[in-house]
Amino acid sequence: MGRSQESFNKKEVRKKKDKKRKDKEKKKLERKETTEEKSSFDDMIAYVDEYGNITETPPDPEEKEEIQAEDIELSATKDDSPDENAGQHSGTITFFNDEKGFGFISDSQTKQSIFVHISNAEEPLAEGNKVLFEIGKGDKGPIALNVKIER
Repeated sequence: MGRSQESFNKKEVRKKKDKKRKDKEKKKLERKETTEEKSSFDDMIAYVDEYGNITETPPDPEEKEEIQAEDIELSATKDDSPDENAGQHSGTITFFNDEKGFGFISDSQTKQSIFVHISNAEEPLAEGNKVLFEIGKGDKGPIALNVKIER
């Protein structure tokens, strides 16, 4: 007689896989039975009241309010607050490298460090100068534009 081609380890692995598959099938059937008993379409419905809150009770048709389509206004909200980056800012040059032509300004209001390049300045800059400038958006953060020495 020949020996079996299946080793003990292979048999054990096959048994575990079969058991796992049967357990999974059993759980699936149990889950299907419990959901069929409990759930119904009425349990899944939710209503929204006039304030936007989700409720389980349907709205009262007696309290229904008719709205004319002409009375509905559609528009974007207008932001009346001024942009913090708009207008003139004042500050002091904390660092400036003449050779490379760039430096940093400390904004007197926000204490934010803002990059400045010599190409955005109307006159030569040096450390310690008090300057007026506008803030713009650069590649790596805010940059100072239209930099003038404050007199």
